[in-house]
Amino acid sequence: MTSYVSHTGSVVRYVDAPNLSISAAGTTFAYRDVGPRTGVPLILLNHWGAVLDNFDPRIVDGLATSHHVIATDYRGIGMSGGKAPVTIDEMARDTIALIRALGFEKVNLLGFSLGGFVAQDITLKAPDLVRKLILTGTGPAGGSGIDKVGPVSWPLMIKGVLTLRDPKFYLFFTSTDNGRRAAKAFLERLKERKADRDKGPTPEAFLRQLKAIKNWGQQAPQDLGSIRIPVLIANGDNDIMVPTANSIDMARRISGAQLVIYEDAGHGGIFQNCADFVPKALSFLDALSPDFKSEKKP
Repeated sequence: MTSYVSHTGSVVRYVDAPNLSISAAGTTFAYRDVGPRTGVPLILLNHWGAVLDNFDPRIVDGLATSHHVIATDYRGIGMSGGKAPVTIDEMARDTIALIRALGFEKVNLLGFSLGGFVAQDITLKAPDLVRKLILTGTGPAGGSGIDKVGPVSWPLMIKGVLTLRDPKFYLFFTSTDNGRRAAKAFLERLKERKADRDKGPTPEAFLRQLKAIKNWGQQAPQDLGSIRIPVLIANGDNDIMVPTANSIDMARRISGAQLVIYEDAGHGGIFQNCADFVPKALSFLDALSPDFKSEKKP
């Protein structure tokens, strides 16, 4: 397992990171942070219904070998207070307030699925705040099939209940032998933290987030061409939740975006291919952009 030396000199992994909280935008937000407290921090924004324990510890620890990584709970989710928003706009504004409350003037963002919607909106709302953007398993406002996430997901969630499996087994991974092995490994990793685990989402919060996803899928497209920072986009070639065509579309619309599509992988392609994704993400974060020649590596 990957480990690193924290600012106190002790070796810490994400599964052992303490639960922290901070007040922002009138709400108490829960978060965990790991990695060296130097350079530009990396904010992680997760999927529909996700809490702090749904961040893949292999990816978090891998990124935290050389970056200050902060994972958060959205408003109304897990240990964060308040009521879950029903728009991506509100989630983005919450996250901007949270970043400001933490004292950061510049951050990198990694958004997975719903988190990718939020990360895009943050970048468009506060372009000076975001240094680099990583979008995974996600799509643009008005993107193909995004407003159908509920109808696609409910049958597989029911299947999860009937087969005594976490629905992510079916929603995030392909039904091939390779996909099933990856699903099992990923879900086992999410169980590694034994103490001080986060609270699961309430049914109300879960449904309110789904409304936000549907709203995002139905709203007018945003001007992704105005994003002028480095962007890395990654997905599996068979994403049934946020169709892979959306990743290709974003890469086409964002000048200079890097695109990684994993074969025989679904919505959770970065989890299935974490051993490949982490080095790619680190290389992307550490590279100097042609537009930022004077920029120092974090």
